[in-house]
This record gives sequence, structure tokens and C-alpha cells, in this order.
Amino acid sequence: MSIYLDCNATTPIEPEVVEKINNYLTKDFGNEGSHTHEFGSIAKKAVQEARDNIGSLIDASRNEIIFTSGATESNNIAILGLKDFGEKNNKKHIITTSIEHKAVLEPIEELKKIGFDVDILNVDKSGRINPKDLKDKLKKDTLLVSVMSVNNETGLIQPIKEICDLIKDNECFFHVDAAQGFGKDIETLKNKRIDLMSISGHKIYGPKGIGALITRLRNFNKPPLKPLFFGGGQEAKLRPGTLPVHLIVGLGIAAKIARKDHKKRSDKNKKIFDQIMKLMKDLKGELNGDEKYLLGNCINFSIPNVDAEAFMLTTKDLISVSNGSACTSSTYEPSHVIKSMTNDDNRIRGAIRVSWCHLTNDKIPINELIERLKNII
Repeated sequence: MSIYLDCNATTPIEPEVVEKINNYLTKDFGNEGSHTHEFGSIAKKAVQEARDNIGSLIDASRNEIIFTSGATESNNIAILGLKDFGEKNNKKHIITTSIEHKAVLEPIEELKKIGFDVDILNVDKSGRINPKDLKDKLKKDTLLVSVMSVNNETGLIQPIKEICDLIKDNECFFHVDAAQGFGKDIETLKNKRIDLMSISGHKIYGPKGIGALITRLRNFNKPPLKPLFFGGGQEAKLRPGTLPVHLIVGLGIAAKIARKDHKKRSDKNKKIFDQIMKLMKDLKGELNGDEKYLLGNCINFSIPNVDAEAFMLTTKDLISVSNGSACTSSTYEPSHVIKSMTNDDNRIRGAIRVSWCHLTNDKIPINELIERLKNII
């Protein structure tokens, strides 16, 4: 089987996480909302421990963590949930970027359809926005600024700290889609100026189908979100439905391990990073973005005159890579992220995303890959 190098799409799951999930599927399977017996008490305690494990990574308290089905749902709640507040208080201006995940851009587009004013910031060839551009767009009626922490296609870190400093005197809410940064860019995401943060279990070696929305208190008040659907009082009445305790436990354990093993994981990722950079350079590839802003577990590059589909077909028995976001790969459209960085059609069509993790087999057949790919260059 080929070596899996598509961890930004989904990560392998930690063995300890699998073990804990199985326990809460087969033994401690109680409903967290059941208060009349031991099974419910055990489940409730497990959920609270998961909140604590997640909170310790981002300096958040239990009551600031709302469990969801994943970052897509968290993004939708964070954005669409502010609609009523924005309309009531005549704050209908939103700022975001051209490289956000569709789970951010499409909800914002829905608000634009009903009269919200939207500014979309472009990135430069480094793959990052210029904080000055954001400053120039800020208004008194700005409701929301939404900027991802790490781009899912390029692995480039956005200037979150600079944005936090820039908006400190503005009352707007700051939302960060941290699906790719949570558990990896740890210190940045502890910034208290981030009001809303979306995270996902299957990006940090946890299970699919679980995530969270962090709703930080500001002056002892939570962001004024309204639920998108109804039918129960779970998760502070913001996200009703029976809690999937086994998945929540899995996310919590994944967060706990991420904090404990952060340095060890970074060291392993650096070894693989060096191998992939050698592959790119030997093939005279061009990095999409500026290397100094990379998180260290993903690069996106283009090889002159080599189409991404040809690259993947030629190497599919050796490595498993992608040409963009897994959420949009079925459409076969050019990446909106790479298009934001360059107008070179060949570079856009040739863009390859390679992403890895500490669980990746580091014996990547670089020399064999180079020999094969030279045949199509």
C-alpha cells in the first residue's frame, strides 16, 4: 500500500483514542443527560474531562466549549448565529479572506444575500493576508472578522496574533477556523481576543463526526449566538441533541495527547518536511507560498508543465497525495486558494498538496518518485 500523505484531509487515529472510544461504545455507554443512575454519571464525568482536555490546549474554560459534529457545523453556527445580533444592532459588516474553507465562505455568502456587507481580503504570493488591509476595512459597524489559523491547502499560518492586536479596540467578533491549527499552533490559539474558534476531531488524530465551537467570554458575556436548529437544551441550548459521548471522549483524549507530545510530533514532522522539500527541489518544483510561514506538516507545490492529475496517477502506488481540499475535490475545479495566490494557470492546475504527521511512515521513496516523475516532466 502507498504511504499516506494526505493528513490535512484527515489524520490517522491515535491507538489510545481508539481504545477509549471503544470503551464508551461497549461498556460505559450511558447518556450524558441521564441523571438518575451511574451510567449517566460516568458519561457526564467523561464529557467534562474532555472539555477540560480541550480547554487546556487553548486556555478556555468548560462552559466556553460547545460540542458539534465538526468544524463545518462550528463555522456555520459562529457565522449564521450572529445574524440576529447584527441586524438588531445595525452591525452588518463582515471581513474575511479569499482563502477560507468553503464552510466559512458559503455561510458568509448567505448573509450577503440578505443585505450584509462583505469585504473579502486577498492574499499575496506568500499566501497570507496583510494585516494592514484588514485594518483599512474595519468599521464601527463591523460585526465579524473571520480568518483561518492555518490554510488547509497550503499549510501556511495566517497572522492571527497581529489581527488580535489590530482589532483590540474594535467591538467586532473575531472567528478563527482552527481546524488545521488546533493542537499544532498551540500558543497562538490561546489569545483571548479570539471570540469564536472552530475545531475538528479528525484533524488531530481523533474521530470523524465530532468537533467543537469555542465561545470565549468577553466581559463575562458569551458571543450572542442564536441556534440554527432546535429540540433540546444541550450545549447551552446552542446545539441540541444527544451528545455522542464516545466521540467527545475521543476528541478530548486526542487534545490531551496533542499537548503532551507536541515537541515530539514537531521533531518527526521536520524529518519528513526535509524529505518532501528535497523531492520538490530535485524536480525543480515551485513552492506555493512562503516557506517561513509554513506550519511544518504540509506543503503545496507545482512542477512546471506537470498537471496535478498526471502527478497523482504516476505516483499513486507509492504515495497518496491530493490536489486540494478533500471537501471540494469531487468538483474538479481549480483551487480557489491557489488562484488567490497566482494567476499562472499552469501553476494552479499543477498544484499538489502533500501533508503528513507523526504517524506517517517516514521511509518515503524519494529517489523512486524522482525517477518516475522525471518521465512526465
